[in-house]
Amino acid sequence: MATCRLTQKEEIQISAIRWQGDGYCFWDYQGVMLIDFMAKGTTINSEAYIETLRKLKTRLKRYRPNVNVATVLLQHDNARPHTSLRTREEITRHGWTTLPHPPYSPDLAPSDFHLFGPMKEGLRGQRFSTDEEVKTAVRSWLRSQPSSFYEARIHALIKQRTAAVDNGGDYIEK
Repeated sequence: MATCRLTQKEEIQISAIRWQGDGYCFWDYQGVMLIDFMAKGTTINSEAYIETLRKLKTRLKRYRPNVNVATVLLQHDNARPHTSLRTREEITRHGWTTLPHPPYSPDLAPSDFHLFGPMKEGLRGQRFSTDEEVKTAVRSWLRSQPSSFYEARIHALIKQRTAAVDNGGDYIEK
């Protein structure tokens, strides 16, 4: 999630975040590329995550045609489905690089701190009767944000990530 100027030869960083055990959201400085909600009761394991990564690769080719898909920098946390051997092999097969996630830096969970907070504020006060209504509202809110919204969050994430690296991976106070 670092590069703001992007050409075919530059790298694109993408963030992957779990949706409270129900799916993933992948986004970059231009916006959301993939929201992959899982069916209720689905276990998010390596196989499910690998399938989601394959969907992401397809989306990248479609929605970021000027980006070399092999230059993706993927940032996700250290959850077992993200770090399993099979997942790492799949990421390598795509030619992607995974950015290391400092173990004591929950502030680097990109969507938790940079996406979900503003979304919760934007959806505050709304009532939903079904899971589908929630999913529709989430998709709609994410799509309604301008690219400047996502770009600003990427810049904030880069700043936090740099501070964590400079601090030896220790937790960064806000």
